[in-house]
Amino acid sequence: LIFADNKKGFTRIAVVVSKKVEKSAVGRNRMRRRIYEALRLNMEYIPKERDYIFVVFSKEVLKMPFKDLESLLGKLIEDSKVVL
Repeated sequence: LIFADNKKGFTRIAVVVSKKVEKSAVGRNRMRRRIYEALRLNMEYIPKERDYIFVVFSKEVLKMPFKDLESLLGKLIEDSKVVL
């Protein structure tokens, strides 16, 4: 997770999945969609006025149970609050 404050008044989110992680575009897009959906369902817990870039380094995201993915993303975001 990479994050930075912004002055735009809203949160921006990006998900990056490299070809090194998954060769198939279908697999990369499925990973992105799963992460975006987990974030969308928990948007009220995400601090406002901040930019987030989630960089995927492992294929596990594709097969990970959705609840585990949500808790992993929540922990990453919670850790980003502590830093500031």
